[in-house]
Order: sequence, then C-alpha cells, then structure tokens
Amino acid sequence: MSREHREDISVKTAVITVSTTRTEKTDLSGKIIQEAFEKAGIPVFPVKIVKDDIGEIRSAVMEALDSANCIVVNGGTGLTHDDCTIEAVSPLFIKTMDGFGELFRQKSYAQVGNAVILSRAAAGINKGRAIFCIPGSPKAVKLAAEEIIVPEIVHILTHANQ
Repeated sequence: MSREHREDISVKTAVITVSTTRTEKTDLSGKIIQEAFEKAGIPVFPVKIVKDDIGEIRSAVMEALDSANCIVVNGGTGLTHDDCTIEAVSPLFIKTMDGFGELFRQKSYAQVGNAVILSRAAAGINKGRAIFCIPGSPKAVKLAAEEIIVPEIVHILTHANQ
C-alpha cells in the first residue's frame, strides 16, 4: 500500500437523482456528476431518477449497492416537508463519514454564505461501499463531485475495504 493508503481499486459509480420534477432530459445535476466521474476515468451506470419517497430512494440505493461501490444520491436533502433523502439513506450507513458533510458545508460557504446552514449532506459506508447524499443544485453537485468525492473516492474505498 502506498504512503497515502490508496490501493488500485476499480471504482464503479451509480448516480441517483431524487426529484419529483426532473426527467432524463432536465436532470442537469445528474449529468454534472456523471461527467465529473467519467472525466476521471471512472465508469458510471445510467443515472436513475426517483421521487422524494423514503421507500423509493432506499430501494434505489440498495439496488445500486449490488453493482456499484460508489453511490451518489443528489437532491431531496433540504428542509422542506418532502425532502427525505437523508432519512432514507442514513439508516443504511454502517459507518458514517461526518467529515464529508462538514467539508461540503465549509466549501459551500464561499458560494452561499450563511444559507449553508440549510444544507444537509451526508456520507457513509455500507459493506465496503461509499454512499454520498448531496443537495441537487448544479453548483452543489459540481462542488461535491469535483472537489471532494472524485479526488478522495479511491482513498475512501481503500480504507472501507480493509
């Protein structure tokens, strides 16, 4: 293992967009995440779009865990009555990565200022696979994917699989 604790791990990514209004054509955030991973040479399964429903979200994540070792769920993380991504996914975490949400909000502060307190982002591990829940705005997904997840995913998976 290298000094940085990174092994040669094959990353396979699944992207799940949570929205009651987005379609395959209008899901800019899903496309941004997909492009960030593909630019880094990481394959991405087709983006799946599900409604703001705990059962649907959890089912999509469980299905993704069968084939991907990096799952990025975007959208449904806000504070409105129908936002339930965090509630759907966090029970699946065997271990949480609290630093992910902290770093995401720290980096987001430059973009949105104090409104960052409304931002819910979470990440965790399930059976050696990483799951990330991020807000669905294009700026948020670009920041999370390009500045945090893609650069650290091999490092995360190395530790998660030891």
